[in-house]
Amino acid sequence: MDRRQFLVGCGCCGLVGAFPALALATSTNTDVWQAPQRFQRPLAGSEEGGLWAMMDREEAKLRRSMFLIKERPLNDYLTRIATRLAGEHSLDIRVYPVRTPLFNASMAPNGMLQIWSGLLLRMANEAQLAAIIGHEIGHYLSRHSLDRLRDAKSRSAFGQFLGIALSAAGAGGTAPLAQMALVAGMFAYGRDQEREADRIGLELMSKAGYEPMEASKVWAQLLAEINAEKDWSGAPAEKSVLFASHPPAVERQDDLVARAKRLSAGQLSPYEGDYASMLAPYRREWLEDELKRRKSGETLALLEIMLQRSPGDSELRFFLGETYRLRAADGDMERAMNEYRAAAERPDTPAELYRSMGMIQRQQGDHQSAKDSFRHYLAARPEAVDATMILSYLEKGS
Repeated sequence: MDRRQFLVGCGCCGLVGAFPALALATSTNTDVWQAPQRFQRPLAGSEEGGLWAMMDREEAKLRRSMFLIKERPLNDYLTRIATRLAGEHSLDIRVYPVRTPLFNASMAPNGMLQIWSGLLLRMANEAQLAAIIGHEIGHYLSRHSLDRLRDAKSRSAFGQFLGIALSAAGAGGTAPLAQMALVAGMFAYGRDQEREADRIGLELMSKAGYEPMEASKVWAQLLAEINAEKDWSGAPAEKSVLFASHPPAVERQDDLVARAKRLSAGQLSPYEGDYASMLAPYRREWLEDELKRRKSGETLALLEIMLQRSPGDSELRFFLGETYRLRAADGDMERAMNEYRAAAERPDTPAELYRSMGMIQRQQGDHQSAKDSFRHYLAARPEAVDATMILSYLEKGS
């Protein structure tokens, strides 16, 4: 199954175009927003109907995808959040968690809502996730995708654009951000549409009992990650797909905070404990996926933010050490060893930590320490897939 189909309707939380349909009711004299009635499926011969049919075909492919996360507890959890936010529209929404390490969520006009694991990994609590889902529902309720379709002038032109976008996207979730930026350039919403989706998302959050101030924290974390990557690799933050079509970062941050202050009653919950419990069974493999992105600056920033929330977390310390070890810049081996030693003081230390320590010690010529680390690893993981290789290191004595 080709991952490229995941980018159909891709939103990067509204960054790559999703394709919602039909109407929104907004007062012209006040800032109060009112949700529209449930949508009816458009006629098959209409431009909207053609778009819905296209998304129906992509949804059928998505259901068969090897990258779809099918565990029922996670799917039920995400569906409950969407239901709280969307009200009667939730009857028309299907949520699909997808295992791919980029930050992305998207909403299609037929009710297909994708949420990628790279996004789920970055949320600190349920309220932050609700901010993202609420934003996507905002696009859906505001018929923004129909505007994008009309911009393409005709269904044939739209289909040609879509084919080019899918070809450019290539491997989907593992494609370089530069490729995703190309897709964003074709289907990105306008900044006014992004502002509108932000406003609606905050309203939905507040009405559902979530603390709306958490929305601005998501944006701040993403900006910190992008800037950290820029500091490390020189990648221009302003060209990131994450910020391709949204309002300027400072303006958006200020707007989210100001609106959240007006909406917050001071007693709304972020649901942090519930979210941590949901994330726990998946976090290890999603952190491994994050390492494979080879975006050291972003990964280090992410792990530092996560450690600020859980400073005694040995698994996060291990992955921070792994990021340094794999980056291998000047001083990184010592930084990695410091993180491994800090993690080793905890009772829930990942066994793989000792393998990584042994690799560094072996590289540095400290063969006795390397042997001790490798033995510790094999004692905890005798059936490890790399056990034969580690045994060979012990037998060679170097």
